[in-house]
Amino acid sequence: MWSSPGSPAETAALRDAAPVFAALGDQTRLRLVARLCREGPLSISQLATGAGVTRQAVSKHLRVLATTGLAHAERHGREQLWQLEPAPLAAARRALERIAQRWDEALERLRAAVEDG
Repeated sequence: MWSSPGSPAETAALRDAAPVFAALGDQTRLRLVARLCREGPLSISQLATGAGVTRQAVSKHLRVLATTGLAHAERHGREQLWQLEPAPLAAARRALERIAQRWDEALERLRAAVEDG
C-alpha cells in the first residue's frame, strides 16, 4: 500500500486518517472510544455514567465518532447500543506507523551524514 513518500496511495491514506485523528483529539471522545473498546457495546446512558458529561453531550460526541466511522449504534429493544468500529482505528494506526517509519529513515540519514561528515 505504501510506496514512495507523497505517493497517491500514501497521501490518500493520510487524508482518510485525518478525521479519525481529529475525532480522537477530543478528550471526551477518546474516553468514550476507550470505554467501548474495553467494555463492548454500551448505551448512551451507560456511557454517560461516570463520564462527567450529560447524555446529550455523549450523544453529540457519539455522532462525531459515527461520522468518522469509529462507532455505530444498533437498536436493541428500546435502547441503542453503541460499539466501536476497529477498521478506522487500524487504518489510522497504519498511517502513524508509516509516519514513524519516515521519521526513523530521516533520522538514520541524518546520523549517517553526521558520522560521515
